Amino acid sequence: MWILDFLPDNVIHLFLVLGILGVISGFILGFIPIIDRYKLPIQIISILILSISIYFEGGISEKEAWNKKMSDLKIELAQAKANSAKINTVLVTKVLTKKQIVKEKGDSVIQYIDREVTKYDTKYDVSCPIPNEVLIAHNAAAAGIAIDPAEHNSAAKTTMRLPKK
Repeated sequence: MWILDFLPDNVIHLFLVLGILGVISGFILGFIPIIDRYKLPIQIISILILSISIYFEGGISEKEAWNKKMSDLKIELAQAKANSAKINTVLVTKVLTKKQIVKEKGDSVIQYIDREVTKYDTKYDVSCPIPNEVLIAHNAAAAGIAIDPAEHNSAAKTTMRLPKK
């Protein structure tokens, strides 16, 4: 109710008290002959004021209930944001660790290929075969396996196989 935003709650409480007093005075003061002729208008106006103020009292209590719910939700939202910040920190750490691992594996593959391919002189070779070490490195990189350069010796390897994880 928009009117509740403009009127203070005390004004609504005051109208409620005035409505109750007006209804009571309309019945009690009706016995005085001079006021007797104004008895009916006093009672009607007092009942209208009383019913409207009761309606607004209900609006005030509903507004207070919504404000309480809103403050509870604000607290819950602040807690959720704090939890989200903690979880985001953990996720960022995991992602950075994963990126570092992938970079290290990629660097080891690049070093392995650079070291092994330079052993072959393909400048004068017409057929230009792909060395077995390149195939091993390629397959290992595709499988996401890091290559231990000390494990592979170009002279000893004659078959193509993947290194153990």
